Amino acid sequence: MNIVLLSGGSGKRLWPLSNSIRSKQFVKFFKTDDDAYESMVQRVFRQIKTVDPTAVVTIATSKAQVSAIHNQLGDKVGVSVEPCRRDTFPAIALVSAYLADVQGIDPEEPVVVCPVDPYVENDYFEMLKLLSDQAGKGEANLVLMGIEPTYPSEKYGYIIPRSADQISFVDTFKEKPTANVAEEYISRGALWNGGVFAYKLKYVLDKAHELIDFTDYEDLYAKYETLNRISFDYAVVENEKKIQVMRFAGQWKDLGTWNTLTEAMTEPVIGKGILNDNCQGVNIINEMDVPVLAMGLHDVVISASPEGILVSDKEQSSYIKPYVDSIVQQVMFAEKSWGSYQVIDVEDRSLTIKVTLNAGHSMNYHSHRNRDEVWVVISGTGRTIVDGMEQSVQVGDVVTMGAGCRHTVIADTELKLIEVQLGEAISVEDKQKHEL
Repeated sequence: MNIVLLSGGSGKRLWPLSNSIRSKQFVKFFKTDDDAYESMVQRVFRQIKTVDPTAVVTIATSKAQVSAIHNQLGDKVGVSVEPCRRDTFPAIALVSAYLADVQGIDPEEPVVVCPVDPYVENDYFEMLKLLSDQAGKGEANLVLMGIEPTYPSEKYGYIIPRSADQISFVDTFKEKPTANVAEEYISRGALWNGGVFAYKLKYVLDKAHELIDFTDYEDLYAKYETLNRISFDYAVVENEKKIQVMRFAGQWKDLGTWNTLTEAMTEPVIGKGILNDNCQGVNIINEMDVPVLAMGLHDVVISASPEGILVSDKEQSSYIKPYVDSIVQQVMFAEKSWGSYQVIDVEDRSLTIKVTLNAGHSMNYHSHRNRDEVWVVISGTGRTIVDGMEQSVQVGDVVTMGAGCRHTVIADTELKLIEVQLGEAISVEDKQKHEL
């Protein structure tokens, strides 16, 4: 089975745990059997591999998310990177070209596209296998998953099938309605459109060539910034006559807000938090190393991270976005392919960061034009390379790099550093990579 996971999002609805480069799918909310925590993307990837160990999984995403994907999934997935945002049709065209030209997938093979962050059980992924098989038959050019609605939602589009059969051709699509209109749709057998569909790879490649002048994946990638912004629905679905839908009646939740996310949490407190006996329906999600105490609260979510602190009525938390848009804040935490970093102090001419490198990983060999840096090793062992000179480091060692100095650090075990950046113009753009 070939599965494409669409990974987008700006991370604003789950502020302060998500930010501009850490979308909700990378935050570790879900407890595993070994008492660790996993993110949405880790959970979905694990479920796919449980249902189909041979599945080829590719994530279509932006540059900003690549490091987090590699940090959480390693090299187990393919990654199709959008050079910039151009909506879902260009993204799906690009990943389809990636599958054909980079991954070598046969154009006659079926591909399933779905969001990266549904909260589902394994029967959802069993359904994806059936969806793939149905697309492979060629009876329709697109095969959609239609989710049996559990209430008249105003958040989803609707698919109205021609019949009540398990597999039916589609009669029409409806945009997000009011609750009353949704009830009328449901009475006609309508299904939620969860953005899940399958096609033969050749079908989308042909559509892409019809609408975009390109030769192959490399050419499309180079031209990507010039493409028109258009959704897959407008570019393809609304113009396609041969579309089938398969009914899915299992659990399916879109955990897009704090309200819906806390419903799926298996425990009320993650991190350091205390609820007194008079709290009801309260969740604490705390990434800070300080305790949070809640007393006598009802239906409230409390979330704390280096980015900020949220205390909100759960229902009101759905309206967070415009308030977060008004907050100007430096990114305080990010995952990288080699580990993660957390900003712990910001001054006019200095920035202090706690850096964690995973064992066996290293930073790029790089330099900075406008700042000096000091590393203090606080945990683990590793090696630094400074202007070509390699040196072993351990707890208590201090390494100093002046502006222009080429440097990197390699973690032999998990390695933690305090990095102090010093300069009049400290910027994330001030970084030049070098060959080692």
